[in-house]
Amino acid sequence: MNMNKLLALCSLVAIAAVGCAGADVRPIVDMKGVNEAAYEKDLQECQTYAKEQSGMGETAAKGAGAGAVIGGLLGLVTGGNKTGIVQAAGAGAVIGGAGGAFTGNQAQEAVVKRCLGGRGYKVLN
Repeated sequence: MNMNKLLALCSLVAIAAVGCAGADVRPIVDMKGVNEAAYEKDLQECQTYAKEQSGMGETAAKGAGAGAVIGGLLGLVTGGNKTGIVQAAGAGAVIGGAGGAFTGNQAQEAVVKRCLGGRGYKVLN
């Protein structure tokens, strides 16, 4: 696979990973006996809390840094020239950043679900 195709593939992976709900998740909640207006207010508060507390940007940045190092080393080990090594490092950064962002999204979703559970809602997923 040439490097341009690899970079295009990595970009798609990044878009797919970051496209997850994160703090904007709307968990499945048993709504029997629940005041819907109160739930929507609590959900919004929990989503805001998750956005403030999860450190998603830091997680993505760490993943991108680690990916760049691994990609650069892989390019070096496989005998790539300077351009190939830089491209491999860039591809690694994209993949690592996407992985970090995905992990950040999962952390935000977990915060929202725990917050709602702590407020007495029965979260089903």
